[in-house]
Amino acid sequence: MSNTQKSIVSGMTVLSLVGVICKIVGALYRIPLAWLIGDEGMGTYQLVFPTYNMLLTISSAGLPVAISRMVSYSLAKDDPRSAKRIFRVALCLLTALGFIAMLLMIVMSPTLAQRSGDLSTQPGFVAIAPALLLVCVMSALRGFMQGQQNMVPTAISQLIEQVGKVFVALPLAWLGSRVSIAYAAAGVLLGTSLAEAAALLYMVIVYHRKKATFAALPQSDESENLPAKSLLRRLLSLSIPITLGACIVPIASFIDSGLLLNRLVVAGIPRNEALGLYGRYSGYVLTLINVPTALATAIAMSLVPSISGAMARGDGKGMRHQSALGLRLSFVVGLPCSIGMSMLSKQLLDLVYHFDTPEALQVTANLLSISSLTIVLFTVVQSTSGILQGLRKQRIPMYTLMLGVAVKIFLNYTLIGTPSIHIYGAPIASLACYTLSMVPNLFYVRKYTGMKLDLWNIAGKPALATAVMALVLFGSMKLLPTNGFWALIQVCIGAAAYAGAALMTGAVSRDDLAPILRRFGRKGSPKKED
Repeated sequence: MSNTQKSIVSGMTVLSLVGVICKIVGALYRIPLAWLIGDEGMGTYQLVFPTYNMLLTISSAGLPVAISRMVSYSLAKDDPRSAKRIFRVALCLLTALGFIAMLLMIVMSPTLAQRSGDLSTQPGFVAIAPALLLVCVMSALRGFMQGQQNMVPTAISQLIEQVGKVFVALPLAWLGSRVSIAYAAAGVLLGTSLAEAAALLYMVIVYHRKKATFAALPQSDESENLPAKSLLRRLLSLSIPITLGACIVPIASFIDSGLLLNRLVVAGIPRNEALGLYGRYSGYVLTLINVPTALATAIAMSLVPSISGAMARGDGKGMRHQSALGLRLSFVVGLPCSIGMSMLSKQLLDLVYHFDTPEALQVTANLLSISSLTIVLFTVVQSTSGILQGLRKQRIPMYTLMLGVAVKIFLNYTLIGTPSIHIYGAPIASLACYTLSMVPNLFYVRKYTGMKLDLWNIAGKPALATAVMALVLFGSMKLLPTNGFWALIQVCIGAAAYAGAALMTGAVSRDDLAPILRRFGRKGSPKKED
């Protein structure tokens, strides 16, 4: 395995491990949260988040990727001076954008609350507004570290964010619940802002500790000393298409936050029941789906700087190897997560959350069973987008995702308003969205990398290992109880079956595991350079 491939796997390992821990903590944290604020409170809480995510994406999504890519490219050219100047320009820009976004959310909170269809969301919009500024500043620091292929600070700051929410947001939710459901939801959102402040403080400390090491990097005499305006133009030219592409899903969620609730009412469901149904789908189902999708984000974040660095060195072979590795890891991660979560949907929900009625549990389990199939599609979309962004083809994933989201919005409007389908239209629309985005992305990755899509190694072997896992899991579900903590036993059985099958089929090799073993202080077998 080459050093660049090791870097991808190692970086992905750190981000994946911490990302999954964060998502699990986030899912578990919703157990006491749901108990404190109830289904209606969860619905109110979830109505605020799409707007927050949309403004956050507009202000910060593309720039960290652009910073990471430009810093990685400069360091590959032995030009740390330009890398540092890129970071400073980006930090100023992100700070300004974050401040504007924060003010917009505060000033427009009455309008946003009215638009969401629930006026009680206004305190929540104000409470989470400071997080927009804090995350924007932190994004510049994360992009700078990722450009050096150092994923640890990003991972730890994510952990601080999530753990901080547990220790701060829950007490604030309890205090708010003594006033009203609206203030309970606002307390949770204020906790998010405070947790982001703690994560930013950590990133600032790390940055200052690493300054001396970065200053000691060798500087090439042949490097070009570009003015700040030129660096800003490059940053914007790279980040704007990425930002537009990244905005598509949050904008769709923003539209859905009002659309889904209204269309459920059109389908004949009483408003209070519709709000609870929306809260369970967005607060329970999508939260569990987001646990394994943290792995997809980790793969994409590791691919962008690695491929950009390979391009700077003119290493076409390395670029193709990294792209193939990223695609294979997407299927290795996505397929078992999709099938396993789909099979264990009811057991996982029953273990993690409280439901007032068996019918509520069954409906939510059906939603999770369908929605979990999007995991593998989303994982492949993320990794192909990362590859194309590293290749400076960032407009392509923007257009393909735009197509998918347009179809998603149309299907949401049509299907959810149909009484016989109602809320089930949401996961069906998501499946269509990511399928339509994935297929052209794969085509363009093949076209611009020049790699041959070895479907057997990339997808066939992971699919075979997943089939073995599904058979073992099906048998264990017939023989063992599936309620309570037996669900965890089933998860462990499925994971063990998949791990064994993946090694036997070659879906995962010893070279793939070596960086992970080194990360945990164990010695791997000798590696052969590609």
